[in-house]
Amino acid sequence: MTADSSEYDKAMPAVSAFLNKMERGIDRTRATHAGQPYPAVRQALALALEEEGARPMVPQVVDELARQISEETDR
Repeated sequence: MTADSSEYDKAMPAVSAFLNKMERGIDRTRATHAGQPYPAVRQALALALEEEGARPMVPQVVDELARQISEETDR
């Protein structure tokens, strides 16, 4: 099955906008919560993503991002 390139072209602006929202939420959380305990990071990340409009999010993705931010120590 091949994808219709016009459908791809139509979807890309929305995908790009969503990824930008995600990136802003992740960057905000990383700047304020890097190295903090996972529960605090998870809560802050979920809030930041919500505030940026990056919803719906797959819970497992948020969990993994929060874990990574929590484990950061070099910032």
